[in-house]
Amino acid sequence: MVDSDGSETRFTASGPLPADTTEDVRTRGAGAARQVAVLPVGSFEQHGRYLPLSTDTLVACAIAREVAAAFPVHLLPPVTISCSHEHAAWPGTVSISSVTLHAMVRDIADSLRRSGVDTLVLINGHGGNYVLGNVVQESTAAGARMALFPAVEDWETAREAAGVETSLLTDMHAGEIETSILLHTDPEYLRPGYETSDFVADDRRHLLSLGMSAYTRSGVIGRPSRASAEKGKELLASLADSFGAYFSLLTSDSDVPPVPLAPHVPPAVEPS
Repeated sequence: MVDSDGSETRFTASGPLPADTTEDVRTRGAGAARQVAVLPVGSFEQHGRYLPLSTDTLVACAIAREVAAAFPVHLLPPVTISCSHEHAAWPGTVSISSVTLHAMVRDIADSLRRSGVDTLVLINGHGGNYVLGNVVQESTAAGARMALFPAVEDWETAREAAGVETSLLTDMHAGEIETSILLHTDPEYLRPGYETSDFVADDRRHLLSLGMSAYTRSGVIGRPSRASAEKGKELLASLADSFGAYFSLLTSDSDVPPVPLAPHVPPAVEPS
């Protein structure tokens, strides 16, 4: 919202729920050529003995809050249960079908468009939500403006910027990245044990067929012992920076993506 002195105040939240009122949303949208909403999508699944079942939701909300603090977007409440079928062997894990998640996101996007918000960014906190990529592809092919964030490249940039030592391949679940973010944003949720729970299983080619329990007894794949609150802070800051390119793309008036394209190199021999 705009204060009496002309400065802008953005209300987000310290927890997973936005603090906006309907007047905040109206004021923010009044001066925007194109309105953008961000939807955190988490999960409710095991994260070892030291991180909560809600870890992915907390991470997605932390990224969304960072984005909302830096850009004029509408922050939505999170989707807290998603596609965690690979974690079904551990008690507490709850899943919905990919069809249900697909329908939820499409319904949310349709509802936003009816209220004048025509652009939606899905901030995904759970790698198993493969269907979100399909939702974005189908929606954009039909003419909607939608994006999925962060991409692998955004995580890699953030990992390097934060000094995260573990590769993205190794840091698969409840590892250095997730533990670092929660140490920064929600340290009260952590239980003892992350310092001694490192476990590596880089070859997971049958994960979809066998589930996580075929690769780890603890539910952890990664090196949480290397986590720190400072790394978590830097991870989120880098992701917020990376979001700038998405915001520019989605709010552009042009239908041509304002991103650099690789130069065309003609083939050595023209096809006959």
